[in-house]
Amino acid sequence: MMNRLYNSLEPRVMDDDMLKLAVGEQGPQEEAGQLAKQEGILFKDVLSLQLDFQNILRIDNLWQFENLRKLQLDNNIIERIEGLENLTHLVWLDLSFNNIEAIEGLDTLVNLEDLSLFNNRISKIDSLDALVKLQVLSLGNNQISNMMNIIYLRRFKDLRALGLSGNPMAETEDYRMFIWAYLPDLVYLDSRRIDEHMKEQAEIKHQYSIDELKHRENLIRTRLEDEQSWQKKLEDHKAAFVEHLNGSFLFDSMYTEDVEGNKLACLPSVGELLEAYKDKFVIICLNIFEYGLKQHEKRKAELETFNECVHEAIQENQEQGKQRIAKFEEKHLLSLSAIRDESELTNVEMKIVEYSEDITELYNGLMTLEMQLVEQLELFVDKDTIVNAVGASHDIHLLKIDNREDELVTRINSWCTHLVDKIHKDEIIRNRKRVKEINQYIDHMQNELDNLDSSDIID
Repeated sequence: MMNRLYNSLEPRVMDDDMLKLAVGEQGPQEEAGQLAKQEGILFKDVLSLQLDFQNILRIDNLWQFENLRKLQLDNNIIERIEGLENLTHLVWLDLSFNNIEAIEGLDTLVNLEDLSLFNNRISKIDSLDALVKLQVLSLGNNQISNMMNIIYLRRFKDLRALGLSGNPMAETEDYRMFIWAYLPDLVYLDSRRIDEHMKEQAEIKHQYSIDELKHRENLIRTRLEDEQSWQKKLEDHKAAFVEHLNGSFLFDSMYTEDVEGNKLACLPSVGELLEAYKDKFVIICLNIFEYGLKQHEKRKAELETFNECVHEAIQENQEQGKQRIAKFEEKHLLSLSAIRDESELTNVEMKIVEYSEDITELYNGLMTLEMQLVEQLELFVDKDTIVNAVGASHDIHLLKIDNREDELVTRINSWCTHLVDKIHKDEIIRNRKRVKEINQYIDHMQNELDNLDSSDIID
């Protein structure tokens, strides 16, 4: 086997030098490619990377390839699947002809469609749950023996091609019929198109077992959907800071470790009083719960309105900037033409000075617009105003249970603080990006002017 031949060579490390060399060799060779090599190629811009036959022992240093779509690591001596966490856009991955013993390290590759693990040392098919878009899976020439591994693959609804030849399981008598029956949406098995008639025969043969399996799958699916629905509601309640207030949870928690209270409940008539107290307590909790949900919806609406106002302000500001640039560029063409057509050196120098002043004026205008936007957004996110608005909703704290009330107030104030901080940080990032864009544009205009050679114009 090809990858075994590399064992006599020194194992190599996936370092920056190897990656730069691979990217450079696989990049475009025309003028644009040469220019990219001179200026340096950003790993984040690479979409395809080929690292086969490199005697690589360990996958590493790929975190910068955040937009990679295709990765070829076949014919190496890799022992573990790791270091792929940041490659969330990966669609095609080839790890064939390596020394991998277990499927792992693929939890973030949610866009992967084609995975090849051909010719490794894998004995079990698992840990592929995150690959919801998987269409092609190659696991031939491994050590998979248990046919029950096929059941695991039923969860991949888009799986159309499967390769398992060369495994011990492929030698069993019922190998093909079993797979055809339990994976009815499969189109290709071991590179051969599945005959529809044979698939029907396989389903008939295994019908009883499949019906039982479908029943169990439906029960599991229903339970999972119920759990997800409950979890979604809980997350909504947490977002409103009122989780577990829609029942007797808080009341019950008060008496869980209250030994003396439980003793008192055994006294004559106390039990009835306790039940009445519980009923009233739960009603108060429910009122707070409903009020909290309404306030949460109100906050969501206010935040949505706020975001719309910010978006409108930015759009209007950018539109004004575009109009100024368009007006400048219209004049810009005329100015450059006038400079080139001028025959008198004195007049050329005078026009260049005038044009340079126009560039400065454009810069000042764009930066003034940006400063106006920054000031406007600062008014939007005045911290004291928002905190006071949150404080005005303090009527929610009707429950006289200090710990729960303190938690409620703390979490509301924390949410408010984090929201304001995030808005400020987002605005700082936007402002820096905009200022950089303005400076780059102005520098480009100024360089174009500086590159005009007076003597060439006169000649």
